[in-house]
Amino acid sequence: MTPIHPTPKTTVDSGRRRFIRNAGVTVAGVAATYAGGVRAADTNSAQRDPGPARDWPWSRSLAIDPTDVPAPIRRDHSTHHEFELVAREVEAKLDDGSTHAFMTWNNSVPGPMLRVRQDDTVTLTVSSAGDNKRPHNVDLHAVYGIGGGANATYVAPGQRKKIRFKCVYPGAFIYHCAVPTMDEHISRGMFGMIVVEPHDGLPVADREFYLGQHELYTQQAIGSTGRLEFDREAMKREQPNFVLFSGAVNGFTPGRLGPLSAKTGETARVFMVSGGPNLSSSFHPIGNVWSRCWPDGALADRPRHYVQTQSVPPGSCFVGDMKLPQAETIKLVDHALSRSVNKGVLAHLDVAGETDMTLFEALS
Repeated sequence: MTPIHPTPKTTVDSGRRRFIRNAGVTVAGVAATYAGGVRAADTNSAQRDPGPARDWPWSRSLAIDPTDVPAPIRRDHSTHHEFELVAREVEAKLDDGSTHAFMTWNNSVPGPMLRVRQDDTVTLTVSSAGDNKRPHNVDLHAVYGIGGGANATYVAPGQRKKIRFKCVYPGAFIYHCAVPTMDEHISRGMFGMIVVEPHDGLPVADREFYLGQHELYTQQAIGSTGRLEFDREAMKREQPNFVLFSGAVNGFTPGRLGPLSAKTGETARVFMVSGGPNLSSSFHPIGNVWSRCWPDGALADRPRHYVQTQSVPPGSCFVGDMKLPQAETIKLVDHALSRSVNKGVLAHLDVAGETDMTLFEALS
């Protein structure tokens, strides 16, 4: 894999991280294990076709490793990148005992995070696996051009096309499939994020995480077993059975794929892309606040400070930092809370370190 960032990653943990089995209960009620790792420093997992669907130890989960974040930009000049997005239709695990026929970029939900600098250029190859059943394409909100590149990247199964574009304006932007049935394709996993850092870069953060929120419409209720079929009528009514981070029910929690991790004294940054296709997220860290955040991924703007809950509409992104002064478990939720309580959109961030009794103390 060819590196795309000429300077090494220094502020983000780039070692192999594992999500370890812990005691816990999912919506379906059964624990499972996931082990995943982040890519080596200064490389990007979107640069090659990863081949057939990944086999995690516990199942064929397509949830992307939330630590698989490309290195921050630490250069003062423009460069050129080559990325490849491969459309693959893959049946994979949704929750314990249930599967769904997902649609993916590079076998993950969301698709890989791409990271460039303002005024960089990109050659993007878009291809479709030969065993796919549907046509696909990609609309990148970071692109000036017809359909954000959608017309030029329309691929039938087995086809391959290329586009070249310049990243003129900074921000965190969604990319997504944009065929006529795009709402279904996005719901089933075909969305991701491209980050175009401003010329001056972003403030330093100690750890960075990547999540994608979307809703899934199935004919069977949450908690059902077997293959869950897509429900287009429920999608038209905007009544999903599932609201998810990264295609997994209660994905990054102790009983499922494992929590995220950090240490006291660090700053944790979350990149979140809201695929939708219909619901806005009310993104909130329970036990913390967004000490600094960029709503709508507007990285050219001054950040907001100490925001409790930030709306992230479908087709948009969010970048938010948390200071971590206290040892605790922070729950990342959609504060439309029935979704987190009943529909599966939940992640934990375990912060290890000392408990600061001056910040919080249970008195009885």
